[in-house]
Amino acid sequence: MFNITKTEGKARRGVINTVHGTVQTPAFMNVATAGAIKGAVSAFDLKKVKCQIMLSNTYHLHLRPGDENVKALGGLHKFTKWDAPILTDSGGFQVFSLAKLRNITEDGVTFNSHIDGHKIFMTPEKSMQIQSNLGSTIAMAFDECVENPSPYDYTKKSAALTTRWLKRCKKEMDRLNSLDDTINKEQKLFGINQGGIYKDLRIENMKAIAELDLAGYAIGGLAVGEETEVMYEIIEKVMPYMPENKPRYLMGVGTPVNIIEAVYRGVDMFDCVMPSRNARHGHLFTWSGIRNIFNAKYELDESPIDEMCDCSVCRNFSRAYIRHLLKAGEMLGMRLCVLHNLHFYNTLMERIREEIDNNTFDKFHKTYRDILGNRI
Repeated sequence: MFNITKTEGKARRGVINTVHGTVQTPAFMNVATAGAIKGAVSAFDLKKVKCQIMLSNTYHLHLRPGDENVKALGGLHKFTKWDAPILTDSGGFQVFSLAKLRNITEDGVTFNSHIDGHKIFMTPEKSMQIQSNLGSTIAMAFDECVENPSPYDYTKKSAALTTRWLKRCKKEMDRLNSLDDTINKEQKLFGINQGGIYKDLRIENMKAIAELDLAGYAIGGLAVGEETEVMYEIIEKVMPYMPENKPRYLMGVGTPVNIIEAVYRGVDMFDCVMPSRNARHGHLFTWSGIRNIFNAKYELDESPIDEMCDCSVCRNFSRAYIRHLLKAGEMLGMRLCVLHNLHFYNTLMERIREEIDNNTFDKFHKTYRDILGNRI
C-alpha cells in the first residue's frame, strides 16, 4: 500500500496506493466531518485547492444522515461526489470530546448523543460496521482517547484496552470485507497508538499493535492538553517502533509549524480542523505568518490575503473586501477564507514534498518553523 521514494534525515517522501487513487506524502487530510468542509466547500472545491484525501467522521455520519442511509445511497464517495481517497475517523475522539457522561467497559462505550440525548452503545465492531457502510478507503480503529495528563495507572489500562479493541476491529473488518454487499471490499484498517504522555506506555503500546501488521498506524491522543514540546518528545520516542514500510499518521495536528516539526520527525499524514475553523473566524495562514483579517488596518487594504499565494481568492479579492464580508456576516466571506486556508495547507504539503525530493527540507524546516507561527 505504501512506498517510500525518498528520505532526508527522518523526513519521508512516499506514495500511498489505494483502491480510490494515490496519495503523495507527506499529506494533509482536509476535514469534512459530516461529508463537507464547514464554510460551504464542496468536493469539487477541494480539487481546486489541491486536496488529495478527505476525512469524514464515523460518529457524526452515524447520527446524521445515518450510515445505513449512506450505504443505501451508494457510499460516501457517491454521496459527496468526492472520487479520491477518504479516511473515516472511528468516533473514539468524539466520545472523548462530546459525551459529558460515558461508561467505558470491555465491550464498548455507552454515552448519549450530543444532538438529542439518545443513548448510544459504540463497540469496536459497531465502529467497523458503520465505516464499512460508509465505504471509506481507510477506516480507523475504535480507541479510547484519554485526557492529558491522566493518571499513569488509568492510562496504562486504557492503552491495553485500546489494543484489545484493535484486535476486535481487525477481525470484524476482515469479516465485513468478505461480505457480498460490502461497498468497499478493499477497505484498509489503521491502528492507533495510545499511552497519554507516558513514553514507556507509548512504546509498549506501539510494539503490541505493530505485531498486527495493519495497513498503517496513527499516533492518537496528542494535542489534547499537553505542551507542544511534550508532543514532539512523544513522536520522537514512538517513531523507532512504528513500522517503516507503513504510513505514519499524527491525528488532529495541527498548525503549519506542528506539521513541519512532525515531518522532520518522520510523520507522513496529518488532519486538523484548524485551517477551516480558524478561517471562519478571520484567522488566515500565510507564508509570512498568521493574519487576523478583522484588524482595522485592513479596512482600506487592496492587497491580497497573501502576496505569495496563487489561490483563486488571493488572485481576485482584497483584504478590505474579505474583511467587509466577514463583518457583514456574508457567507461568501467565510467561504473565501476557508478556500484560502485549505489551499495554503495543501500548498505547504506540496512544498514540503518538493523540499524532501530536492534534499533541501532541513533548510526549509529551519527557516519556516520560526515564521509560520508568527502573528502579523
